[in-house]
Amino acid sequence: MSDASKLAAELLKSHRDSIDRLDAVLVFTLAERFKHTQAVGVLKAQHDLPPSDPLRESQQIERLERLAREADLDPEFARNFLNFIIGEVIQHHKKHQS
Repeated sequence: MSDASKLAAELLKSHRDSIDRLDAVLVFTLAERFKHTQAVGVLKAQHDLPPSDPLRESQQIERLERLAREADLDPEFARNFLNFIIGEVIQHHKKHQS
């Protein structure tokens, strides 16, 4: 194996190791987020509040798009990602309403 190939293999491994660590961070961060949103769902159910809050959701999407632009991430991807998460949260909240 040439020195260039060895270097490329090392760089590839380094990037993949970073990706693996970041994937773990994402999973644990999402788990923590869902713990809080589940608590919100329980509070909403206890106080007979609707499972979704369109104003809050809109504000969060705008905030996430701004953060995405600051991070040089596609704002549309960030919006779609948050919309997916919000949809999951609303489904969890509806379960508490039953």
